[in-house]
Amino acid sequence: MIIILIGAPGAGKGTQARRIEEKFKIVQLSTGDMLRAERDSGSALGQQIEKVISKGQLVSDDLISEMLSARIDQDDCRKGFILDGFPRTLEQASMLDEIFNNKNLKLDAVVELKTDDEAIVERISGRFTCAKCGEGYHNKFKKPKVENICDICGSDDFIYRSDDNAETVRQRLDVFHQQTQPIISYYEKVGLVKSVDGMQEIDSVTADIFEMLSEI
Repeated sequence: MIIILIGAPGAGKGTQARRIEEKFKIVQLSTGDMLRAERDSGSALGQQIEKVISKGQLVSDDLISEMLSARIDQDDCRKGFILDGFPRTLEQASMLDEIFNNKNLKLDAVVELKTDDEAIVERISGRFTCAKCGEGYHNKFKKPKVENICDICGSDDFIYRSDDNAETVRQRLDVFHQQTQPIISYYEKVGLVKSVDGMQEIDSVTADIFEMLSEI
């Protein structure tokens, strides 16, 4: 099974991708994680990525496409994978089509997490993560059971991202609507989009996704 997970920043893609990964035994491919891993590997491609990142520039679509193509060839992707963070633009969607055609792969579904912008602003603005194990929290919706202590690992070291503020979040949402939203229309034309109400409780979102994917 090969699926794309699309949703606005803060829609819960990471959480749902991990649950899909566990349920259907397929691999989550996050472009952010892949870029960091490739850079740290010291490979020729990783060195190119490091040069771009060190200059504060965005990694080109060509480099991301090359990296993704190589990652898909690895053994753990044979049973399928979830694309999280790619494609973000119509140009990247076209590149992905070319990669799949060259490898005789077929995209099974595009799962869209539908959300409300203002609710997303509230959701992102209060979130933070455990620096040790990466568990996510929110100062309104998901506080640690014991104040300032991670539920999972017991650490008291938390990370608050500087860009998780209302103004920045609204800017990121604008970019999403302008660049990424058209991808949904692109895949709707071929009947691949399956929409889920991303404003439900997390477990309800998961249940809806599982039900849809089980029909594939």
